[in-house]
Amino acid sequence: MTGTDLPRPAASAAPAPETAAAQAAADDPQAAREYVLPLVVHIEKADPPRRVDALETAARAVLTLLADERANGAGEWAAVVRDWQDARIRKVVRRARGAEWRRAEALPGITVGGEEAQVRVFPPVPLDGWPKDLARLQVSGTELTDPEPPADPSPDVPVLWLAPGVKMSAGKAMAQVGHGAQLAWWELDAQERAAWQERGFPLAVREADEQVWREATAAGLPVVQDAGFTEVAPGSCTVVADHPALRARVGR
Repeated sequence: MTGTDLPRPAASAAPAPETAAAQAAADDPQAAREYVLPLVVHIEKADPPRRVDALETAARAVLTLLADERANGAGEWAAVVRDWQDARIRKVVRRARGAEWRRAEALPGITVGGEEAQVRVFPPVPLDGWPKDLARLQVSGTELTDPEPPADPSPDVPVLWLAPGVKMSAGKAMAQVGHGAQLAWWELDAQERAAWQERGFPLAVREADEQVWREATAAGLPVVQDAGFTEVAPGSCTVVADHPALRARVGR
């Protein structure tokens, strides 16, 4: 399974109320349910998207869900989003094509488009309770490529830096950059979040060289540290979230 399991930091910009799931766990450890955020990437055999476009679209899909009114306050998804964020922000990426994609689009969620890629994000579901039209989708088949190296990102755009030399499938990397975008979101204040959202969540995903990675990981920016369930060793640092507002705070 392509997925990641990242504990929520102790300090974050997002509220952390005691949820029904957390209370249930305190009363009865067997009552707690683990939630996961499903993402489905549209990949047709004849015309797959570029890897970098799929990664960037996945990160923006996560941000779009976090900002959606249905995921906040008294929204219809708010309870499961809170329970998911208060535990581990695990994400699982699967791929769909043809009729599979059309069935996925019929389920409650949000489709985000990139230049070529389409990613649909769904409200969190119990790890053992996926809707059947999502559960039947394949995790394999997300081996995407970039025909040409992507251009250098603009200095005013948030960058999710991938660790140099850490090999990940596109599906795994999509989950990782989704984590990075979410960590940045937690660290921003309400005004900074609103400004990013109003611009459509522009961002770039790039593989860092060794020098950029050393500087980014030492700067106090949010870092994704993977639990190591799939593809990478436990504790591997995979992504640094380099948002201009956070960069200014740490004095980079």
